[in-house]
Amino acid sequence: MISKITNWYFSKKALPFWCILVMDCLLVLLADMFIYLLNNGALHTLQHRGILMGTFCFYLIFYIIGFRLFHTYAGIIRYSSFVDLQRIGFAMLTGLALTMVAKYVFHSDEWLMDIRTKDIGLAALLATALMWAVRVMVKYLFDSTFNQKQAQRVFIYGVKTGGVGLAKSIRNQEASPFVLSGFVSDEEDLKSGYLMGVRVYPNDARLVEQMKKHQANILLVSPLKNEAIRNNSEMVDRLIKAGIKIHMDTGLQEWDGKSDLSHTQLKEVEIEDLLPREKIEINLNAVKDLLTNKVILITGAAGSIGSEIVKQVASFDPEKLVLIDQAETPLHDIRLMMAKQWPNIEAPTIVADICIKERMEEIFSEYRPDYVFHAAAYKHVPMMEDNPGESIRNNIEGTRVIADLAVKYGTKKFVMVSTDKAVNPTSVMGCSKRICEIYVQSLDKAIKDGKIKGDTQFVTTRFGNVLGSNGSVIPLFKEQIKNGGPMTVTHKDIIRYFMLIPEACKLVLEAGTMGNGGEIFVFDMGKPVKIIDLAKRMIQLSGAKDIEIKITGLRDGEKLYEEVLNEQETTKPTFHPKIKIATVREYNYEDARRQIDEMVKASATENDMELVKRMKRMVPEYKSQHSVYEILDK
Repeated sequence: MISKITNWYFSKKALPFWCILVMDCLLVLLADMFIYLLNNGALHTLQHRGILMGTFCFYLIFYIIGFRLFHTYAGIIRYSSFVDLQRIGFAMLTGLALTMVAKYVFHSDEWLMDIRTKDIGLAALLATALMWAVRVMVKYLFDSTFNQKQAQRVFIYGVKTGGVGLAKSIRNQEASPFVLSGFVSDEEDLKSGYLMGVRVYPNDARLVEQMKKHQANILLVSPLKNEAIRNNSEMVDRLIKAGIKIHMDTGLQEWDGKSDLSHTQLKEVEIEDLLPREKIEINLNAVKDLLTNKVILITGAAGSIGSEIVKQVASFDPEKLVLIDQAETPLHDIRLMMAKQWPNIEAPTIVADICIKERMEEIFSEYRPDYVFHAAAYKHVPMMEDNPGESIRNNIEGTRVIADLAVKYGTKKFVMVSTDKAVNPTSVMGCSKRICEIYVQSLDKAIKDGKIKGDTQFVTTRFGNVLGSNGSVIPLFKEQIKNGGPMTVTHKDIIRYFMLIPEACKLVLEAGTMGNGGEIFVFDMGKPVKIIDLAKRMIQLSGAKDIEIKITGLRDGEKLYEEVLNEQETTKPTFHPKIKIATVREYNYEDARRQIDEMVKASATENDMELVKRMKRMVPEYKSQHSVYEILDK
C-alpha cells in the first residue's frame, strides 16, 4: 500500500506552493499545542482551547513572515537539500524573534493567553524538527522507492572536494539519472569509512565485486582523479572487463576547485580519454603578450593540427589571421567557425598551393605576417612511399618557399610543425620532414652569421601521434568495430606515443613563441601505448562481441616504435618540463639549398628510386624499412 501511494505521489508534478505552506503552518500549530499540552495537562488545555488556538494563530503570523522571507515553500520537497533545511531554520528563528518582540515589547499577553517563553521556544524547536523530518522522509522515500527504480546506481572515484561535489549534484538535482551507492578512495585514512551516508571502499582488486554487489554499473570520476585513473591501467582494465562504464569530464579545461560541479558534465569515456597522459600547463600570458594584435599566417589551416592552432591563436586576439590550405571544403568549415566564434577577427581564408612561389609572394606582400605557423605537409607514410616526388615538392619545396618569403617580408618568427618520424627516418615522409628541419635550421644560422640578410627566427617543433588527427589509428579502429571487424594491427609489438591535439598545439605555441631561433624542440609524449592493447581495450569499451584482431604486417616505411631523437642527438632543458631542445648536427645553408634545388628539379623528371637516393645522400641516417627502397641501403 505504501509503495503504491509513493509511486502515485512521485509520478505527479510537484505540490503547489500553498500546499507546502499550509502543511508547515499546521506543523507549527501542532507543535505549539503539543508542548502546551505536555506542560499543562490535557484538562487545562481543553478548557482553554479557544483562546489557546487564537494565541497560536496570532503567533503563526510571525512564522509565516519568516516563511515568506526565506521562501521555505518554494522548493520541491522530494529534492530537498541542506540549503532548504537551513532556510527553514532561519525562518523559524525569525518567527520566534518576532513572537518575542510581540510578547515583551507590545505585551500581547495582556489580551492573549500568557504562554511561557520556554514553551514558545520548545514549540519552535519541535516545529523546526517536524518540518525537517517531513522533508527528509519524503526525499528518502523518493530516493529509495521511486527514484532508485528509474536511476542507475553509481560509485564515485574520489572522496575529496571533487567527489563530494559530484555526490551533492546527484543528491540535489531534479530527476537525477544516478543514485549514489558508494565512494572509492585511494586514501588510507578514508578507506572503509562512511561519507554522505554511503560506504567508502578501497581501490583494490575487490572493487568490481563491491560494485556488482550494489548493482552499480557506472563509476563517476572526480575531476581531481582524472590523471590517476588514466595512469592506472589495471583499474581501468578490471572495470572495462566487468562491463562497468566510466564517466569523467573529458574536456580540456581542468576543474578550478571552486566552480559548481555537476554530474551532467561527465560523459562516458572513449579510448582517447583513458590513454595515460599528464596534465600540461603552458604560460598562456606570455604567449598572449606576443600574439595579441599581431598578424599571424597559418599554413595547413584546415588540417588537424593547423585548425587547432587557428582556434588557440584566435583566443589571443590577433589583429589578423591569414589562413592557407589547399583543401577547399575543410577550409570553408574553418571560415564558418571563425565567423561564428571570432567575428571581430579579420581572417582571410585562402585556397592556395604553398609550392607556388608567385601566389605565396602575393599573400606575404599583402599581409606581411608577424608570425608564421607552418603546419602544411603531406603526412601519410604509405602514400609518400608511393609518391616521393610529391613529398619533395609539397613538403620540402613548400617549406622552403614559405621560409624564404618569411625572411623577405620581415616575419619575426617562423614555427615549423615537424614529426618524430624525422628522427632516424625509415620512410620518405619522415626523411622529407627531416630535410625541412635541416633547411630552416641552416637558414636561421645563416641569418645569425650575417650570410643572409634578415631578422626572422626559425623554430622547429617535433612530436609524435596526436589523437583524433586525420589518419589516426583510433578513428580507423572505431570504424572497423562499427563494421563488425576485423580490426587491423600491423604488428603485435608495435607501439606509439599519443598526445591530444590541443595539448600538442599548446606546446607548439609556447615553444614557437618562446624560442630564440635555430632550436628543434621535442615534446615529452608521455608513456608509449602498445597498439594491440589499444585495440583490445577499444573492443571492451564498445561492448562489441567476436571482433577479430588481424595482424597485417608493417606497412612500407613503418617503424615498430617512434623516436624523438636520433642516436647522436642529446637534449637540453627549456622553460617547460615537457619541452626539450634537441642538439642536432648542423648543416651549411648553401649546401642544403643546393641539394634541395637539385632535388626539386629532379622531382619533375627522375624516377622514384633516383629521388629517394638523393634524399638518402642528404640524410645519411635515413634507412628504409619494409620498403622497395631498402635496396639503396645495401
